[in-house]
Amino acid sequence: MAGCGDGLCCCCCPRCCGERESRTPEELTILGETHEEEDEILPRKDYESLDYDRCINDPYLEVLETMDNKKAQRYEAVKWVMVFAIGVCTGLVGLFVDFFVRLFTQLKFHVVQSSVEECTEKGCLALSLLELLGFNMTFVFLASLLVLIQPVAAGSGIPEIKCYLNGVKVPGVVRLRTVVCKAMGVLFSVAGGLFVGKEGPMIHSGAVVGAGLPQFQSISLRKIQFNFPYFRSDRDKRDFVSAGAAAGVAAAFGAPIGGTLFSLEEGSSFWNQGLTWKVLFCSMAATFTLNFFRSGIQFGSWGSFQLPGLLNFGEFKCPESDKKCHLWTAVDLGFFILMGIVGGLLGATFNCLNKRLAKYRMRNVHPKPKLVRVLESLLVSLTTTVVVFVASMLLGECRQMSSSSHSGNDTLGLQGMSDDVNSSIKTFFCPNETYNDMATLFFNPQESAILQLFHQDGTFSPVTLSLFFLLYFLLSCWTYGISVPSGLFVPSLLCGAAFGRLVANLLKSYIGLDHIYSGTFALIGAAAFLGGVVRMTISLTVILIESTNEITYGLPIMITLMVAKWTGDFFNKGIYDIHVNLRGVPLLEWETEVEMDKLRASDIMEPNLTYVYPHTRIQSLVSILRTTVHHAFPVVTENRGNEREFMKGNQLISNNIKFKKSSILTRAGEQRKRSQSMKSYPSSELRNMCDEHIATEEPPEKEDLLQQMLERRYTPYPNLYPDQSPSEEWTMEERFRPLTFHGLILRSQLVTLLVRGVCYSESQSSASQPRLSHAEMLEDYPRYPDIHDLDLTLLNPRMIVDVTPYMNPSPFAVSPNTHVSQVFNLFRTMGLRHLPVVNAVGEIVGIITRHNLTQEFLQARLRQHYQTI
Repeated sequence: MAGCGDGLCCCCCPRCCGERESRTPEELTILGETHEEEDEILPRKDYESLDYDRCINDPYLEVLETMDNKKAQRYEAVKWVMVFAIGVCTGLVGLFVDFFVRLFTQLKFHVVQSSVEECTEKGCLALSLLELLGFNMTFVFLASLLVLIQPVAAGSGIPEIKCYLNGVKVPGVVRLRTVVCKAMGVLFSVAGGLFVGKEGPMIHSGAVVGAGLPQFQSISLRKIQFNFPYFRSDRDKRDFVSAGAAAGVAAAFGAPIGGTLFSLEEGSSFWNQGLTWKVLFCSMAATFTLNFFRSGIQFGSWGSFQLPGLLNFGEFKCPESDKKCHLWTAVDLGFFILMGIVGGLLGATFNCLNKRLAKYRMRNVHPKPKLVRVLESLLVSLTTTVVVFVASMLLGECRQMSSSSHSGNDTLGLQGMSDDVNSSIKTFFCPNETYNDMATLFFNPQESAILQLFHQDGTFSPVTLSLFFLLYFLLSCWTYGISVPSGLFVPSLLCGAAFGRLVANLLKSYIGLDHIYSGTFALIGAAAFLGGVVRMTISLTVILIESTNEITYGLPIMITLMVAKWTGDFFNKGIYDIHVNLRGVPLLEWETEVEMDKLRASDIMEPNLTYVYPHTRIQSLVSILRTTVHHAFPVVTENRGNEREFMKGNQLISNNIKFKKSSILTRAGEQRKRSQSMKSYPSSELRNMCDEHIATEEPPEKEDLLQQMLERRYTPYPNLYPDQSPSEEWTMEERFRPLTFHGLILRSQLVTLLVRGVCYSESQSSASQPRLSHAEMLEDYPRYPDIHDLDLTLLNPRMIVDVTPYMNPSPFAVSPNTHVSQVFNLFRTMGLRHLPVVNAVGEIVGIITRHNLTQEFLQARLRQHYQTI
């Protein structure tokens, strides 16, 4: 098989490996090399893929034979119990994060606000600033330390989970240590005053719960072992991760349907009806678990279900005194479309700036000692704290507190933000009956600031909103990507809400549209900016509708998000896709470009294969496994015209030929007719097999030729030493000899066979080889032994391993003439890891992996195609 890993690494085949000057820009991108500064690609890692396809081998078939309806129903019942448990645990993780964020935030603001009020008269505001810095930098320092323990806990985790659901295994992304560092780190990040949200990391946390809970084991808790034989495959694990990610969205926004659609739209390559129902059930369990405990803890009313998610937008309602007010009208749709365009432009700008910052960090910060990352986080915390404090003190305006504003605070109280109707309004440096609008936005939790912009009937100065938007835009862009757990949903919503509220104020002041509802424009602005940043459509629409509990907002939200996405896509990708690309993860999109259909499977496959025989010596298997990093190997037999002579000299070769005869004899005549109808010659193997039954006895070969062949049997074939690349001395037959394809065997399966001593000697029949059950084959999942840790003194290198019972004899395969779009759709929708390319007579001619279907690789091949033409 080609490449390293799953073919995901940056390697090239002989036909496309020339001098550096002759390589195309796309090939240089694939290889991680550059030719222009603006096209520079950061160093890439090799990522493994998930084995989502079922391996229907003999042990698996034995399980199916013993499976009856009762066992199948019991297995399905256990899966439903696991789905429910994942939802409940995800809701409890959300409860833990929310409780301590509220606790630390209230403590910090209570101390700082009391100090500000006292120092306003005494002139010691510098002391208040130092107190705020002490709180914030301490919390951020703790969050950074947790990320040092588990680096993958940094950020929101959505790009990593998106990659996992797409079929890419990101190291450490679903470990127990990750969710512990993520949950604890995000509460310190949010409490530390950084412009980050706790809702995004909930998706990562739910995914980790989904991956680990059904396994009942963890690297961090090795001593705790449970005999739980279910769900020991990447297929089941990824389904549970889909459910956990959806549960995280549901817990964050109180949107179970939106969570289900998020898992479908943003992640999973493979989907079916049964998975939809389980994911929705898991999301419901998470939502109502969190709702039950939050309502009981905050209101003392257990079972009332008043707080469905960590972030709820409250009820949008016009004042009863204003009879002309409507939530939105048809005329407002024109303004919403314009706001969508502006939101897309702002989102594209945000993504562009953040991409440049991320590249700078990867080149100049990450290679340095880890302490530098902590110092960067502290610098961001210091800057953010000073900006918040100074802006609140100097840039705010004193606005009149009307009776309507009190009613708006009642809404806030209903959302559990405060028992006091005026607690979220800050009166710093303002006389009685007035409030500081800038301090009200900055000196509150982000959720309270969003609710102020959505429901506060009191006015915010256009200058205040403009400055707040600009400061929040720049600081949140700088913050996303530092070494702390951080979400992007809430900062984007808050930034967009300020933009929408500013538009409403301008329309009221300069155009005279007094009937418009400011909260609606704040909501549409939040949707426009968030859509311009993340480029989500279906799931984000449903999430926002469920968060507002107002179905009439469906049309304007949908139109706004579509326009924002189209506008932003004209300039760059969404923020999560950008970070995925920067990590070099081979993410597969939903479909390929139309022009890619000019390519065939033979144009993109890797023809240089590393393969094994149905009966292979241990020394050859160990050599292959130790000198390659491939994760699957084709099981083949060679089509040599004089292969029958080998039966006279070697039991191993005899077994290979017997297997080949039994596997193709029944189809030899049919394939010969097919070959003749295609006006092509059948393979040498088929020709010999057919001739053996319809031709007369052939004259014996010359003695000297037979002697050469018998001597050659002790000389390993060139392919048995994959560390040797094709050389000029190899003949064309040695380079591309015809290979009859019989199946695929995974690296993990070969290592398991070697560890458990599954082999037989030359003097024995393959029937004497020990047999492993399906449970024994999967016992070490997901951490199979490494071939380099294998004690070779326990193995007899001359022993033979019969891999045929354990290989997958019927993997998905394509013809060399298959169009790339068909190859891509089959590979992605079925969640494949390896796709053999087999010709009409059953000979494998190449293999396709995820690397061969990435956009960069396809563009390089298309460029070569044009040059050939």
